[in-house]
Amino acid sequence: MADTARDPPPDRTDFHEVEDGEDLFPEPSAAPESQPASLSAVDISTNSNGPKEDSFFDDDNEDLFAEATEEVSLDSPERDVLLSDGPSPAITPITPPTSVITPRIGHQHDDMFTHSSFDEMEEEEGGDSFDINISVSDPEKIGDGMNAYMAYKVTTKTSMSLFKQRDFSVKRRFSDFLGLHGKLASKYLHIGYIVPPAPEKSIVGMTKVKVGKEDQSSNEFVEKRRSALERYLMRTVKHPILLKDPDVLQFLESTELPRAVNTQALSSAGILRMVNKAADAVNKMTIKMNESDAWFEEKQQHFENLDVQLKKLHASVESLVCHRKELSVNTAQFAKSAAMLGNSEDHTALSRALSQLAEVEEKIDQLHQDQANADLYLFSELLGDYVRLISAVKGVFDQRMKTWQKWQDSQMLLQKKREAEAKLQFTNKPDKLQQAKDEIKELEGKVQQGERDFEQISKTIRREVSRFEKERVKDFKMIIVKYLESLVQTQQQLIKYWEAFLPEAKAIS
Repeated sequence: MADTARDPPPDRTDFHEVEDGEDLFPEPSAAPESQPASLSAVDISTNSNGPKEDSFFDDDNEDLFAEATEEVSLDSPERDVLLSDGPSPAITPITPPTSVITPRIGHQHDDMFTHSSFDEMEEEEGGDSFDINISVSDPEKIGDGMNAYMAYKVTTKTSMSLFKQRDFSVKRRFSDFLGLHGKLASKYLHIGYIVPPAPEKSIVGMTKVKVGKEDQSSNEFVEKRRSALERYLMRTVKHPILLKDPDVLQFLESTELPRAVNTQALSSAGILRMVNKAADAVNKMTIKMNESDAWFEEKQQHFENLDVQLKKLHASVESLVCHRKELSVNTAQFAKSAAMLGNSEDHTALSRALSQLAEVEEKIDQLHQDQANADLYLFSELLGDYVRLISAVKGVFDQRMKTWQKWQDSQMLLQKKREAEAKLQFTNKPDKLQQAKDEIKELEGKVQQGERDFEQISKTIRREVSRFEKERVKDFKMIIVKYLESLVQTQQQLIKYWEAFLPEAKAIS
């Protein structure tokens, strides 16, 4: 990495300046329970991004940051990632092969686990061709009043050896989907994997469904949610690592699923999530990372720009949907008025032409409704999904920044301990010198682990972004083609209607 100056965060309270005569190593009350493995000391400087050790990565001796010459701040907007507030008893532990090390859940361990097993799993994924289709159907209201909820039928059809059957179905409620995302995010987000976000909660929309009668707005809300849940599951199982996660397999196959907890928007857990997000936003403003990799600098700027443009286009398409719905209503009113005028007209040919005009306008009204639905379910929903997906991508960049910050904190603390050790040697205090050496040795291990974690999450993010970009292009191509086909079909049908009516208009005499 290129050497770049870095000021420590102003609000850190993990350590403080060593004053003359201050004792950083008080008399230990008991001997340490275990001694860390001996690690060779490395040259640490606050003016660099950390120590260099070629032996850490035997499979990649190339320095990813060698060509960087510029600095960039990694400040980014707040990510809306649904994370559980602690290890949930509903989380199914991973039981991988011997070579696989289970990812940590939450923050139970300071050091990241070895990621080589995930790389192997991704390579093995190519051996079992992706043949799986998941549909979410038959939304059913269960219960009455505010205790009511919607249950959905999740049907999986596959020939993959991961599953016990080829065709199976289960019933799931919306909170189960949120619970699944929370489990996956707690396992994989902090190590750089892009976890597709679950559909957003809508208190207003669901309240109407719970207490209100079935109407057009309620039915539209249920259909939008059903479609969003289906897309969420398909994006999740398309990820080669998430597909093999025990919680995903349990979600798709198990008839009985443990109740998801801490998913309510207005619960104490929901309020705590909002407080934590606000705290994260403050931390991002105070933590500055000296970026030394031009690729990450370029990609972060790319996703920032993409996020802005997608939100603008999404707002425009939603406005178009509203316009087509309004056009449909006005067309229906026009058809009704034309029919009434035709009934009151004494001129036979004119009366017949007005009546047929009303019939044509009724057909056109239906076309406008169908096109509005195509605008919504084909185009608008895709854009909304990718606005949330871009936030998930930016979230893994934030995790990389946190990993880097943790590494830097260990380096700075190690430097302070070394300074204190030098003072102990100068003042000839052998009783405390051994404790100082032990603590330094432990911190050296943390520094080296921090560098490995940072290098590994950087490698994972590169791979994840490449996969994400390929999927994004495929999704947009498929949806844009379908959307254009719907537009062409609508216009062709309009022409047929008007061509059929034209002779009748010309026959008026």
